[in-house]
Amino acid sequence: MILCIGTTPAVQRVMVFRKLALESVNRAATTIDGVAGKSVNVAKVLHALGEPVIAVGFLGGARGAYVRQVLEARGIELDFVTVPENTRQCTTVIDQSAGTQTELVEEGRPVGPEFYEKLMRRIRRHVKSCRAVVMSGTITPGCPVSLYLECTRLAQAAGAMPIVDAQGPALLEALKARPALVKPNQAELAATAGRELKTEAAAVSAMRELCERGAERVVVTAGKGPTIAFDGRNAWRIRGPRIAAVNPIGSGDAFAAALVWRLVRGDDLGESCRWASASGAANALQLMAGEVDRRDIDRLARQVRVRKIKT
Repeated sequence: MILCIGTTPAVQRVMVFRKLALESVNRAATTIDGVAGKSVNVAKVLHALGEPVIAVGFLGGARGAYVRQVLEARGIELDFVTVPENTRQCTTVIDQSAGTQTELVEEGRPVGPEFYEKLMRRIRRHVKSCRAVVMSGTITPGCPVSLYLECTRLAQAAGAMPIVDAQGPALLEALKARPALVKPNQAELAATAGRELKTEAAAVSAMRELCERGAERVVVTAGKGPTIAFDGRNAWRIRGPRIAAVNPIGSGDAFAAALVWRLVRGDDLGESCRWASASGAANALQLMAGEVDRRDIDRLARQVRVRKIKT
């Protein structure tokens, strides 16, 4: 079992326009609705890969009920805390003529400390039976910045692999508990390091700093650019397959899901990133974030190039 922790799930709408015109009436050619948010995307992809998962976090209102309904219909186990505030909604706007994807994000709403305590009790109960714990995304206002630190400590004590996909203070706090892996993207790594990272060497240097501060391994994704992976001694450059992306939103979450999927099976970091890169590309072939076809992953994994680099 893999535990997927995230406090900001979302109802997700994707609207496709042949050509988008600002300050004008635009009629969508296609509109689809689903569920997303970083931890939900991770859970969906792991489930698609055949990995048993349990998703926990906060859900509220009619939107929260919809998220529950969709995940339960898929057979994904969940144990969310019900909160008074309505779950957020996010919208992806795709302009086919320009080849652009724009994400309109509703921020998560504050929750009281009593709901955080309920969440921690559920995490303590579930972590004992899990092989890995994946902590994803921004922490809801009102939750302590130490949330991922506490979850990492619980995972370590239970013998589970803690993986943190976050940035800034939440990530820096979690490093104190020595997570097995952290996975910021390039912009998040720069924000955490507090400086621009214009070269591969600069990125590796910042990744080394995260290892020195407690991370066992660091993986940094960069959209269309190569992913860099570092285990404290060795570094790899991973170049993903060339695809005609439909919607890349959620590809980082699909990457994280497949990464933990392979790591818990004993693959080294470079080989795990091969499958993770394929999963991220497979996500980009779908309209809805956090959706993959396993056949696409198997096919695309053969096109990923993994190479060790000097550190």
